[in-house]
Amino acid sequence: MDIAIAGGHGQVALHLERQLARAGHRARGIIRNPAHAADLEAAGAEPVVCDLEAPGDALIEAVAGADAVVFAAGAGPGSGPERKRTVDLGGALALIHAAGRAGVSRYVMVSSIGAEDPGPAAGAMGPYLQAKHEADEALMASGLAWTIVRPGRLVDDPGTGRVLIAERLPHGDVPREDVAAVLLGCLEQLGTVGEAFTVLAGDVPVAEALAALGSPPGA
Repeated sequence: MDIAIAGGHGQVALHLERQLARAGHRARGIIRNPAHAADLEAAGAEPVVCDLEAPGDALIEAVAGADAVVFAAGAGPGSGPERKRTVDLGGALALIHAAGRAGVSRYVMVSSIGAEDPGPAAGAMGPYLQAKHEADEALMASGLAWTIVRPGRLVDDPGTGRVLIAERLPHGDVPREDVAAVLLGCLEQLGTVGEAFTVLAGDVPVAEALAALGSPPGA
């Protein structure tokens, strides 16, 4: 596979790039800061410099020919509401547009637990979850072959390769490395198209948990 990853220098993205490289796939990491290129190359990815907040046609060129795109960008916890709108929402919308223009039909979104229903969120999380919610809704309406992954609280513990996946789950933690493994599984399994789900640390192997998506209880 040839995968273009927006937010290519993020921690989840770097894990995904390593996993793609180990599996023999091509990863293109889209970054704003050229100084991050060496980190991507060390992860086995090809750096592509493009600003998601002012992409122009450069983003279309960055994803052209890819088998899929992954949105793993984010303004970060220290950013204000305006940047959450321009990155977490605006960047996701720009990637939807670029994928459509470039003829890339597959789009995997890294969203957030709680984005399916942002209403109760208060304080700093409110603008973030609202931006994620609107990005998810736009992707679902885009006509692309989408999958939306909503991780719980991201932690740096080593991945176990085992997760808990469901449409909705209570808040909990999940290693970034395991989120990346879920993203890779989504890219490899066509059965995840049209699925939006939460992922937490758990005890079910990633491939098994993804294969169970959409199956009735007890199936």
